[in-house]
Amino acid sequence: MLLYLHIPFCDSKCHYCAFNSYTHLHALIHDYMKAICRQFEREIERFELREGIFETLFIGGGTPSCVAPSLYDDFFAQIKPFLSKDAEITTEANPNSASPKWLEGMRERGVNRISFGVQSFDEKKLRFLNRAHTPLQAEEALKNASKIGFENLSLDLIYGTLEDSRSLLKHDLDQAFELPISHLSAYHLTIEENTPFYTTPQVRTEDDDLAYWFVDQIIQRGLPQYEISNFSHTPSLHNMGYWKYKNYLGIGTGSVGFLKDRRFYTHHDPATYISNPIFRKEELLTTQHIKEEKILLGLRSLVGFDFSLLNTQEKERVQTLIDTKKLYILNGRIHNPNFFLADEIALYIIL
Repeated sequence: MLLYLHIPFCDSKCHYCAFNSYTHLHALIHDYMKAICRQFEREIERFELREGIFETLFIGGGTPSCVAPSLYDDFFAQIKPFLSKDAEITTEANPNSASPKWLEGMRERGVNRISFGVQSFDEKKLRFLNRAHTPLQAEEALKNASKIGFENLSLDLIYGTLEDSRSLLKHDLDQAFELPISHLSAYHLTIEENTPFYTTPQVRTEDDDLAYWFVDQIIQRGLPQYEISNFSHTPSLHNMGYWKYKNYLGIGTGSVGFLKDRRFYTHHDPATYISNPIFRKEELLTTQHIKEEKILLGLRSLVGFDFSLLNTQEKERVQTLIDTKKLYILNGRIHNPNFFLADEIALYIIL
């Protein structure tokens, strides 16, 4: 089972960001960190949690590095009995707020993996995205984390923007691979509603050749692709848990939980969440819905999906795709050699 904690506070709002995050609500941090403990206490009964059940914890946001390590103490003490002995404990961080003191504090509290939101090492592109850090701050943050003792380090890059060219992206990769990373996430820019970029959709480019080239460059530099946006010899166990359709508990405002055939949603607004952190709305998933999600997630990753999920007509469609080498079967599971085509292949199979 997976555990996710959402921190909605941020240094600044990036032009592409549609996440549940806020730059003006830092006064709520103390009350919020108390509220997440109240929610978790209730979820122990709801999810019938037992000792050692969580194989991963992922702290995302927002910007978890906005919150002082000491303010996580009560939450870590509360969840400790429920974490497996060798749990992967990840936190996201922004280079400008992940100071050596913050990194040391989080490591002392058991965090063993850091995912840095870098996005680019090009100053102009960082301004274009409205990132709050500089290229130098990104480099220093990664190096500091390594010196402090973190061996499992990841960074994010964004591509598919109006600023991008092969030379710019090559520079980003040159810089990234000079740093002590074991994992890289490469996200194609998406245009979401209620973001500054939504009114200027032309900032996103649809250049398939550039996308394939960029992914190939990452692979050639030594990090294999295990999911449409992620590359590593040691995949994130938390990421893989989602693709494997494992149960997960979501703590915090706007977080989502999943158990068997139900999803659970908390209040989206931080102040409302703080006033009632034990609230949740349930969604019952149909058997067909679950099957479709397993197929789509499997096609976007190395996980694949079980051939036995399919009905007769769907099996015939899959066989056609196998015959044309768009899919392959291994140990009874269907796999996709081109993650970029996952959505189109999934629609062909299930419709």
